[in-house]
Amino acid sequence: MPLITFFSAPKPFANPHIAMIQRNAIKSWTALPDVEVILLGNESGLAEVAKELNVKHIPNVKVNDNGVPLISSMFAAARENSNSDLLCIVNADMILMDDFAEAAKQAKGQKSKFVLLSQRWDLDITQPVEFIEGWQNRLSSIVHRQGSLHRPAGSDFFLFPKSCYRDVPDFTIGRAGWDNWMIYKARTEGWAVIDCTPSVMIVHQNHDYSHLPEGKPHYEHPETNENIRLAGGQAHVRYTILDATHQLVGGKLSRPKMTSQRFARKLELFLRAIFFFLPDDMIENIARPKRWQKRIQKIVNRKS
Repeated sequence: MPLITFFSAPKPFANPHIAMIQRNAIKSWTALPDVEVILLGNESGLAEVAKELNVKHIPNVKVNDNGVPLISSMFAAARENSNSDLLCIVNADMILMDDFAEAAKQAKGQKSKFVLLSQRWDLDITQPVEFIEGWQNRLSSIVHRQGSLHRPAGSDFFLFPKSCYRDVPDFTIGRAGWDNWMIYKARTEGWAVIDCTPSVMIVHQNHDYSHLPEGKPHYEHPETNENIRLAGGQAHVRYTILDATHQLVGGKLSRPKMTSQRFARKLELFLRAIFFFLPDDMIENIARPKRWQKRIQKIVNRKS
């Protein structure tokens, strides 16, 4: 039985660069030990790629009015067609390496209910990755030289036991908000939220937003507003990796070290619990004065 079932809803394979990075990502998943891969949706070129890479393809996934897959349907299809105890939803531009599978084993061995996540490394990749002996060491070296560690906001994968996340709202994939809700949900259920950034290197292959309406980032679209509504409001989509309850370091789980960012986040949650009647922005401005100062400066710059 596989250790992990990866599932994803790739973009159309029409744009040459998007097609290339998606092949890179999916090939990296299939190269991991004890895994299976499920590709979801009916985008152009997807069936052919699934056949080429010898992975499962499930075209019948529910979509919104614009034809974009719904997270709830993706989860249901993956759970129904999975042969493993662990599920992992992952964006189709993420390259994973053997340290990922090892982190999954370590988390599973220490917690019964959890979600595993991490920060990503951003890297420009313009050529197909050659998956031959030593490719992981070569890629890691390139990432350390040319890549950058993304800030702890926005999550590109979530790995969790099958028993978790059985009641996911009809979020739209590829838009903001649903990933933050995943962390909020885990925290409210009392599951371990495990940040494995110190133990893994996941590589995000940089790309533009030409696949989205008007080429705008996902957080500027009406579907993001709908995701936020389904999540229960702004307070539920402010959760990030900073809200992790544990870190995976050296194969062991420990409490995250307190940093200024984590302290500000804890203060914000504390204030929200006490002053629940105040607007979200007011609480955030109290907890994160530097962010508020930056916003003021942006406004001043626009007017000058």
